[in-house]
Amino acid sequence: MINKSIKELSRMLRSGQVSSLELAQEYLKRIDKLNPEINAFVTVDPELTLSQAKHADILISKGHQNPLTGIPIAQKDIFVAKGWKTTCGSKMLENFIGPYDAGVIEKFDNAGAVNLGKTNMDEFAMGSSNETSYFGKVKNPWDRDRVPGGSSGGSAAAVAARLCVAATGTDTGGSIRQPASLCGLSGLKPTYGTVSRYGMIAFASSLDQAGPMARSCEDMALMMNVMGGFDERDSTSLNRPVEDYSRDLNKPLQGLRIGLPKEYFGEGLDTGVDQVIQQSISEFRKLGAEFVDISLPNTKLSIPVYYVLAPAEASSNLSRFDGVRYGYRAPEYNDLIDMYCKTRAQGFGAEVKRRILIGTYVLSAGYYDAYYLKAQQIRRLIAQDFINAFEECDIILGPTAPSTAFKTGEKADDPVAMYLQDIYTIAVNLAGLPGMSIPAGFAGNLPVGLQIIGNYFDESRMLNVGHAYQQVTDWHSRMPEGI
Repeated sequence: MINKSIKELSRMLRSGQVSSLELAQEYLKRIDKLNPEINAFVTVDPELTLSQAKHADILISKGHQNPLTGIPIAQKDIFVAKGWKTTCGSKMLENFIGPYDAGVIEKFDNAGAVNLGKTNMDEFAMGSSNETSYFGKVKNPWDRDRVPGGSSGGSAAAVAARLCVAATGTDTGGSIRQPASLCGLSGLKPTYGTVSRYGMIAFASSLDQAGPMARSCEDMALMMNVMGGFDERDSTSLNRPVEDYSRDLNKPLQGLRIGLPKEYFGEGLDTGVDQVIQQSISEFRKLGAEFVDISLPNTKLSIPVYYVLAPAEASSNLSRFDGVRYGYRAPEYNDLIDMYCKTRAQGFGAEVKRRILIGTYVLSAGYYDAYYLKAQQIRRLIAQDFINAFEECDIILGPTAPSTAFKTGEKADDPVAMYLQDIYTIAVNLAGLPGMSIPAGFAGNLPVGLQIIGNYFDESRMLNVGHAYQQVTDWHSRMPEGI
C-alpha cells in the first residue's frame, strides 16, 4: 500500500478496495512508529486527519471524486492551516494556531485530500539542511547520520520514509529541489506566481514559491492540477488560464533539445554525482533527445546576489514578529523597546538572526546602492542568461546539488559552505523560472538528483521529460532500508 502512486490509490478508493479512513490510519501508524527517530513531522492531529478522511469517503461514495480525494498529504509547516499549529520551525510561532487556511491548504481541502500533519522545516525556511528548526533536526531516511536537505527537509523525509503519499514544500533558493535530491524523490518549483502565496509565511517575497514533492512526475502533475491557479488574495499570483499539467506526460522526446550548461559540470561537482548525471544523459539520448552545450555565465554570481536580496526581503518580512500581536513574547522586559529586543533575541534562532542582520545592513543608508541595487542589476543579467539559453534549447539539464547528503553538523559552523549547496538551484529562483529535481541514481549508496529547468510556464514539458525518464528507470521507486 505504501508504495502505491496517487493514481493507483485513487483507483483503489474509487473501486472500494480501500477507504480513505483506512489509508489515513495506516499512515498515522507509520508516523507514530517512525517519526520519533526521523522527526519529519512537528504536528500530527489524528482527530482532524480522520475527520477529513471520513468526509472524503462520503464524497467518494456519492461519486464526487477527483484524483486527490481521500489521498493522505503532508503539509510543510510554512502554510497556515485553520485549527492546526503553524510554527514555521520557530520558537517565535511555537504555539500559534492558524485562524484561516492558506490558498494551497484551501485547494487541497476543496479537492478532498487528507492532511496528515505539518512537516518540520528550517526556521522560517532559512537553511539547506533542516538543522535550524527549533523542533530539532530532521534525519535523512537513507542514512540517519545525514541531513535531508532544506528547508523542506521534513516534507522530503516524510515522502522518502513513506510517511505520506506526497507532500507540499516551498522553494526560495532550492528548498524543494535540494531536499528532493538528497532524499531520492521528485520535487517541482513552479514558475513564480503560478501557485498562491496567500497564507504562506513569507521569507523572501520575490523568490518564494510553493510546489509539490512526491515520488514521481505523474504524482506531481496531479498535485499541480490542484495547487496551481490564480488567487486574487495574492498580489504576486498570475491570472492565467487553468492548465492540465498531466496533458503532455506521454509525449515522445524525439527531437527535444536539452541544454547542458558548462558552469554546472566544473569545479565543485562531486565525481560520483557527475557520473550519475552522465548516465542520465545517456538515457535521454536513447529516448531521442538532442544535446547542445550552453553557457550561463553569471551562475557564479547567483550565491552572492541571493544572499543580498533574500536577507533584505527577510529583514522586512520578519519585522512583524515583535511580540505585540501574536507569537512569542519575552516573559520579562522593562519597556516596549526592551520587549522588542528580548522577544526577537529569544524567539529567533542563529541563522534567522544572521540573515536579518545582513538584510538590514544592505538596505541601510549608504549601502543600498552598493549592495541591494547592484544585486538587483545582476539578477537581471542572470535572468537574461536563461533567456539567451532557451533560444538554443528547450530544456536545461544538470545536477541538482553538488554532492549527496552530507553528515549532520558537517557544515553547521561554515555558513558559506552551506550556502554553496544551492549553487545550481538559486539562479532559477532569481529568474522566476520553473525547476525540478528527479531521482537519477546513487553515489556511495546515497541518492543523486537530476535537475530539469524549463522556460516560463513550461512545467508540463518538464513533467513530460521527467516522466519519460521515469518510465525507463526505477530510481524514483527505490526505498530506504528499514522503511
